[in-house]
Amino acid sequence: MLSLLTKNAKKHYGLQIGITIVAILIFNLGTLLDCTTNTRVILLSIGIFAIYLPPTISYFNEKRQNVFRTFYVFCYIVFEILIVIRAIYRYIYPQNDLFSYDILDSLYSISLFLLALIGIIGFLLLVKEKQDHKIQKLLDDKNQFFSIISHDLRGPLGSAVSLSELLVEDIEKYSREEIREVSETLYRSNKNVYKLLENLLEWSRVQTGMITFSPKKIMLNTLINENIELNIHAALNKNINLLFESAEFIEVEADKNMIDTILRNLLSNAVKFTGKNGEVKVKLVKTDQKVEISITDNGIGIPDDIKEKLFKINRKVIQKGTENEAGSGLGLLLCNEFINIHQGKIWVESKHEKGSVFKFTLPLVQIS
Repeated sequence: MLSLLTKNAKKHYGLQIGITIVAILIFNLGTLLDCTTNTRVILLSIGIFAIYLPPTISYFNEKRQNVFRTFYVFCYIVFEILIVIRAIYRYIYPQNDLFSYDILDSLYSISLFLLALIGIIGFLLLVKEKQDHKIQKLLDDKNQFFSIISHDLRGPLGSAVSLSELLVEDIEKYSREEIREVSETLYRSNKNVYKLLENLLEWSRVQTGMITFSPKKIMLNTLINENIELNIHAALNKNINLLFESAEFIEVEADKNMIDTILRNLLSNAVKFTGKNGEVKVKLVKTDQKVEISITDNGIGIPDDIKEKLFKINRKVIQKGTENEAGSGLGLLLCNEFINIHQGKIWVESKHEKGSVFKFTLPLVQIS
């Protein structure tokens, strides 16, 4: 029954365990007090009713329903009704036997058998449904993977081929300045291809389980400074001021390579979508038992329709940088995957033309 529910799973399981323990204690207390068989049957009926009632109610509060699931829950509702009727009947017409041969007890026994049969079949169908869902997700991820390769990779590669062709066939027709301009464009195109391929490789390794999570104690301040240095050249080309603010040194238990990838992608995006003479600020603060890293820019911001698609594999994100830099959104998907592995959270706060703030949290390590 609980396998039908998706929201607050731990809460539901805890509640069911609590109700079951209380029902067992009350039933055994009745036995110790030498209650009649009829009283014990009533107590048992009330206990079973209480155990099945919360998940039945919770199911109908969820949006994810289908015909099979509703029928499955309907069978439990019929069983609940029979339990109530049996308890009332036993209260009005007390009996000394645990089971009797009247019509009501016969219906109760038949429904109990059918419920057990439906439960076994239903469980198998639920397992199949979950497997189908996983297979469909893998197919969607595969389609998105090839979409990125065919669209986002073909564009910059096509540009690189065209520019190379110009240099090979007509290099003597161009001045030194024109050759430099073509070479710079070719370099940027190849750099974008390399970054995309790097993210594709990392993302595919995560999806196939080939990447290992190796958390160690790392100093975040040092890691952030290293990634700022990696992006300083791109920032200088646009005269962007890169700042880092932190009131103290903070240590976390994390996978260094994954955090490196997250910081590299977020800083690269911040520079990409910030105009000339802009500013990108990294801030590191403690919040409760977590550390929060924010990367703020005063760039072009993110429109609401694009913001809703971020961190989702099945939604295409297309937004050019301030110098027409291409992007596939794959870097943010990778960041989201790595943050989930660390049991953290990542989100964005942004308004179009007013800049963006990307924030993520990590578990905090107390320095002794």
